[in-house]
Amino acid sequence: MAARQMVTVYGAYGHTGRFVVAHLRGRGLLPVLSGRDAHKLKALADEYPGVEVRPASVDNPASLDRALAGAAAVINCAGPFATTAAPVIEAALRAGIPYVDVAAEIEANADTFAHFADRARDAGTAIVPAMAFYGGLGDLLATAAMGDWTEANEAHIAYGLNNWAPTKGTRAAGKVSVDRRNGRRVRFTKGQLEYHNDDLPTLKWPFPDPLGLRAVIGEFTMADVVTIPSHLSIPEVRTYMTTEAARGVSAPDTPTPTAVDEYGRSAQTFLVDVVVRLGDTERRAVARGQDIYAVTAPLAVEAVDRILTGRTRTVGVASAGAMFDAPGFLRALSSHISLVLHP
Repeated sequence: MAARQMVTVYGAYGHTGRFVVAHLRGRGLLPVLSGRDAHKLKALADEYPGVEVRPASVDNPASLDRALAGAAAVINCAGPFATTAAPVIEAALRAGIPYVDVAAEIEANADTFAHFADRARDAGTAIVPAMAFYGGLGDLLATAAMGDWTEANEAHIAYGLNNWAPTKGTRAAGKVSVDRRNGRRVRFTKGQLEYHNDDLPTLKWPFPDPLGLRAVIGEFTMADVVTIPSHLSIPEVRTYMTTEAARGVSAPDTPTPTAVDEYGRSAQTFLVDVVVRLGDTERRAVARGQDIYAVTAPLAVEAVDRILTGRTRTVGVASAGAMFDAPGFLRALSSHISLVLHP
């Protein structure tokens, strides 16, 4: 890969976008700061002398084209992705460059697969949605856990977060998703997304140490129900969230994340426990780390680096587990994520 390749970060001044910008620089890539608010972009650029600023709006295709001109790839960090994903993907296709986003919105990710698969494949370019903590990490873990299996009966992704202080972007994206569903909930069962009004159950999940047995909200459905079934033959994909984290993200008065270290990470910790089952046999993958927003940056940047260096398994629209060698990808993040595979 050529030194100092440019990567446009759309939504660079957002909470996650800032982590992505910093991580790109740490990996020897040159971020181009883009987004809707020119004043916020300028303020961020003051922290990185010499970094280029290119304001752009999703309702102005020409401005997006200018933002992506000369870039080797684009990372979209600007939600709600129901609004931003399609216009930025269109701009990436016009520019002939790969697109990665950090969308956690179920419907926005499903739209990307549905609307851009043929065009991206024909163009021979990579589009990787949900390359983030939700959607991307769970998919990589499930893919690694599957190993040589070509199918499974069930996949369970249990999120052991000690708390969840949502960003303003998380709240905005969540509202868009709820509105799109008319307030209904969603789950993936019998090989398809199903919308319903059922109450969500509270269950017990046996997390590995140090969490142990914890109360979780069942069918607290995240983007994994789009990414995992997009390439793995698993008809039942279920996700769970620790009750304290579910309460935090749902409460209207939960504060936004507070930085506690020099990297800007919060004190939030996570343990993601993924179990795939085929008949009576079970395989497991476990990841531990700090701050779900901060860890999204190395996930997204590793994806871009692998695309730009030709370390991919397919073209077109693909989730993390389909696009990349999942075990190798996860091992590359060992400074950010602690990984255990069983067996």
